[in-house]
Amino acid sequence: MKKTNLLLSMVLGFISMNGMAQNSCATAIQVYAGITTVDTIVGDAPTGMCVNQGTVASKGVWFKYTATENRTITISTDLTQNTGGDTRVMIYKGDCNALVCHDGDDDAGVVGNGYLSIVDFPALEGQTYYIAFDNRWKSDGFDFQLTESTYIPTMDPPISFFATNIASISGEYKIAVADMNGDYLDDIVSINTNQVQIHYQQANGIYTNATYAVTTQFLPTWSMAIGDIDKNGFNDIVLGGGQGVTFLYANATGTGYSEVSGSEYVFSQRTNFVDLNNDGHLDVFVCHDVDPNVYYMNDGTGALTYNQGGIGDHPEGGNYGSIWVDYDNDGDSDLFIAKCRGGASTAKINELHRNDGNGEFTNVSDESNMSDPVQTWSSAWNDYDNNGWMDGFIGASSFSDGHHKMMYNNGDGTFTDTTSITGFGLNQHMSTEWVSFDFDNDGLADIMGGGPYINFNVGNLSFIEVQYLCSIGSIGDLNNDGFLDVQNGNTIYYNTGNSNNWLKLNLKGIASNINGIGARVELYSNGVRQIRDVRSGEGFKHMHTLNVHFGIGQNTEIDSVLVKWPSGAVDIVVNPTINSSVLVVEGSNPLSILAVDGKKVTLFPNPTSNELNLQNLDASEVKVINIFNVQGQEVLKQSLQQNGVIDVSGMNNGMYILEVELKNGKRYSETFIKK
Repeated sequence: MKKTNLLLSMVLGFISMNGMAQNSCATAIQVYAGITTVDTIVGDAPTGMCVNQGTVASKGVWFKYTATENRTITISTDLTQNTGGDTRVMIYKGDCNALVCHDGDDDAGVVGNGYLSIVDFPALEGQTYYIAFDNRWKSDGFDFQLTESTYIPTMDPPISFFATNIASISGEYKIAVADMNGDYLDDIVSINTNQVQIHYQQANGIYTNATYAVTTQFLPTWSMAIGDIDKNGFNDIVLGGGQGVTFLYANATGTGYSEVSGSEYVFSQRTNFVDLNNDGHLDVFVCHDVDPNVYYMNDGTGALTYNQGGIGDHPEGGNYGSIWVDYDNDGDSDLFIAKCRGGASTAKINELHRNDGNGEFTNVSDESNMSDPVQTWSSAWNDYDNNGWMDGFIGASSFSDGHHKMMYNNGDGTFTDTTSITGFGLNQHMSTEWVSFDFDNDGLADIMGGGPYINFNVGNLSFIEVQYLCSIGSIGDLNNDGFLDVQNGNTIYYNTGNSNNWLKLNLKGIASNINGIGARVELYSNGVRQIRDVRSGEGFKHMHTLNVHFGIGQNTEIDSVLVKWPSGAVDIVVNPTINSSVLVVEGSNPLSILAVDGKKVTLFPNPTSNELNLQNLDASEVKVINIFNVQGQEVLKQSLQQNGVIDVSGMNNGMYILEVELKNGKRYSETFIKK
């Protein structure tokens, strides 16, 4: 008898504890997917109403849910066993001392009299959400169901587009946007067998149409790239065809073109202008579909010499989307090749080639973690978290051998797959074209591809897909308003913009190639650094603007812009006017780089909160360390300690210039951010 009483006491005690555990936020019961029964509502009433119906209740019952991955959660009392019932539910996040309404519902149900509740809400990995029912309408028993489903975030479109048809665009291949006459306004270029057609953008946004007769042996059936081969001030064109490569040279006045076609068989895919040996003259790189890649070296006069092999040598080819990007921040352009080939062929494994200088390249695909068999025709590279390192988005053209991947640059020559936190793991849209620009000028680089979609960067490496009417085309500022537009065939999709601010950089190289292709541009605003690489040929077939675009969101000032030219020269523009175009001529605003007697000095971390570390610099050679703000005022002067550490903890947040003055009189400088 005593044993029976003891067992009964234990059972009653468990029920009492269970009831108490639901009585407040602090003692809320953890719930999981499935059915949970609520016997009575006798605990603390939720005081912050997440649904604006009825008055505050007198009692409540509390549960909590912790997401183990990003999910969409449904809480529903709209069940047949609850027929005739009436419930109200609130969803909170935060902690119990400072709860914030996340969602809620009163009468979304359809069972019975329609007074039951259904609420869907996004639950992010690691976040705890509190679920509270009150007794405003019903205080006796009911069941609720928690359902987990795939999380697909949504957002209101931050920009919109309106379409304008330009019937006069008559070329067969309408796949290029770039400045063609040296006024730094983006023009529209189209090609057919007997002409180059250019719609020149005027300052008022109107286009004037010019057609130049030319014989084109190999049409750009696969891709087109634009750059100034001979430095005459007018951009030339390379056409990638299925049988070979054609070059169209602009004359000295930009009023005509002459054709030079290679005799070699090249099953061309992506074409690029790039200075391969960093001699200040643009060379041409062409992906080969069935053989090792080819490239054309510029002798300095614009004459090109054919070469094959050395940068992507797989005998079966498979080379589709080449993009030149400085992934290791050493000042020269490296090469990533998006590859595609069916079956078990190793020609579909993507490749990363490190530029070692002087025209030498090393295949680092395996050691960098970038050798991947995802079937892809292109990739989109940008600094997606504004930490100063270029990340690679590998966009799938087929899901037969994998899915989209976001490869995060670790800053040490390696990459980490961070797809799971981006939202792209759930993206089911394939494409041959993937490109990255800041379409909404919020200071975060977005990704366009997969059809008529822009994946907007919302921070923390997360993206939300928005569908538009325009599929990907050639990207440029086609009405000079600071927002990037899309030209696809005969239609311009004009970006209507928003209230965000921006800056556009136009580059003119002197020692470097005249377009500044391969330059690294850095913008500093409100303690944040953004970076861009200047490229000719992104995505798969289209040519996009050579101008450099930055969005700065609601910031109203830019501290400075640095242009790091392929030649090694650095120009700085201090406090440029926002919402304007700025021309930077190489050498016009010089800033030397932090490299002492050929040794690259490492300055880290950058940005920093407390300390700067200088490595590869002998303190005994240093006379003094000076730090200036961007207005040129000296804020710190000291000798360099043997450990190479500089204390900047007492400085205000912002951008600064660190100058090293050696005892031999030489001076070297670099910028850094104090945060």
